[in-house]
Amino acid sequence: MKLARWLAAASLLAATPAIAAPDAPPKLVVAISVDQFSSDLFSEWRGKFTGGLKRMTQGAIFPGGYQSHAATETCPGHATILSGIRPGRAGIAANDWFGMRGEKFDEIYCVEDEDVAGSTHDNYTVSLKHLSEDWSPLGDRLKSLPGSKTRVFAVSGKDRGAALMAGRKADQVLWYDWRARGFTTYANADLRTADAAVPALKAVNARIAQWLAKPVIPPLPAVCTDKINPVAVGKLTVGDGPEDMPRTDKLDNTAKDFRTSRAIDLATLDLADSMVAANRLGRGPGTDVLAISLSGTDYIGHSYGTEGPEMCGQMVSLDARLGRFFAALDRQKIDYVVALTADHGGFDAPERHDIHAWPAADRAPLTLAAQAMSGLLAKQFGWQGTLVENRSLGGDYWFTPAVPGNRRIEAAAWLKVEVEKQFGDKIAAVFTKAEIADLPVPTGNPALWTLAQRVRASFVPDRSGDIYIALVNGQQPMPAGIRGYVATHGSLWDYDRRVPILFWRKGMTPFEQPLPVETVDILPTLGSLIGVLVPADSVDGRCLDLDAGPNSTCK
Repeated sequence: MKLARWLAAASLLAATPAIAAPDAPPKLVVAISVDQFSSDLFSEWRGKFTGGLKRMTQGAIFPGGYQSHAATETCPGHATILSGIRPGRAGIAANDWFGMRGEKFDEIYCVEDEDVAGSTHDNYTVSLKHLSEDWSPLGDRLKSLPGSKTRVFAVSGKDRGAALMAGRKADQVLWYDWRARGFTTYANADLRTADAAVPALKAVNARIAQWLAKPVIPPLPAVCTDKINPVAVGKLTVGDGPEDMPRTDKLDNTAKDFRTSRAIDLATLDLADSMVAANRLGRGPGTDVLAISLSGTDYIGHSYGTEGPEMCGQMVSLDARLGRFFAALDRQKIDYVVALTADHGGFDAPERHDIHAWPAADRAPLTLAAQAMSGLLAKQFGWQGTLVENRSLGGDYWFTPAVPGNRRIEAAAWLKVEVEKQFGDKIAAVFTKAEIADLPVPTGNPALWTLAQRVRASFVPDRSGDIYIALVNGQQPMPAGIRGYVATHGSLWDYDRRVPILFWRKGMTPFEQPLPVETVDILPTLGSLIGVLVPADSVDGRCLDLDAGPNSTCK
């Protein structure tokens, strides 16, 4: 297939559902995470979809789903989608946290094996070692059944997206790695096996190599031209057309920038097509699982914001390519169910909010940086060196070993009061580790949780920060002008917590439930549909009844 055709977006009308849903369990579960696909973005685009995302609006629609925790990032979010448990219970406090790497206090990546010699948080061996024993995603549960014939495949533009939806027992897991210049898998796996199981792998990686040698950014779809409105963000400009041409100064930079193009999701779905066809997923004796995490919306949202022509082009492209993916499943006459959601939401660049009638949006002050927190502690307690580490402005802050172990609770309590005193107009709340640890795990309606309860849902005692600073609603935790971070997520506010949760299966009667549900409800819902026992105490979620009538799919 030629590169131009590979990158082109084409619309495909959704198939008309049959009259009645079959009683038998589906033969294939397709679990899709659209990274950074917030409920706000879904609401904005819902009436404009014509392809695969339109089909997802013809099933069971939960527009107000929740990634209910405060750590609204890729790793914690993906840890919930097919496991039924929240990040705090899963052991995933954030994308990265600070802790001991041997003798060194360092940043640790959520799916890194930091015990591998030479490992760093951004150059690592992918591992699921940080996941708790409670974390048992759908594929692992199915494969653990006596006589199981389940196959589990996963593919994503990010390693954490693929690994955390696949689980520990997956047959094949692929993700895009800019260092490898293409899609790859676990370090201890034989790539020849992956090539055999996913015949399109070599061809997709060859097309990526062609793109890296001569990058191509297709023009904006015609429907997106009215979105063009340049906005200055520091020294950067967004909203002036399609996504930027990638950097070509270094091949590493070009390979990184491939992720911030519409092409990354097209490549991911090409591999998903190949996984299904080559392995006859959905046509074997058991129920198979295909997990797909689509990363393009997240990279484009970070780089350009959520409301410009760049995101418009992404939505049109993704919708069309998902339509072709579903059509391929239909042609193979597979009985499949789709669960589509997101790992977190997102918030547009404050500079565009300012001209779009929301001038209250702003960027957090640099005085909330970790260095400033270190300075406050040093002045008060006389300690030397780096005392505090942090990954952005606000959120978790970790004390380094330079803060004496027997003084940490005291230091956190003092710093909380000081931050509240100095930054009262920029912060909504400050919590110490001790305060959060004393709270019970929240239950009930996630829309009504307090800020502290939201933090508790992703709290891991030995991985979460010593204090947590909640920024005021609408504050971006990144300075202006950082390439790739025009806008971001990770807050405890609903623009980052709320995500759509959509289910579709041929023959189901469509309905919509606007009241809050959670992504941890997806596993028990799918488990009941398949006929797999999911003990209530093994999950944090509940089964959602997908039957629009008096019967129930929850057994």
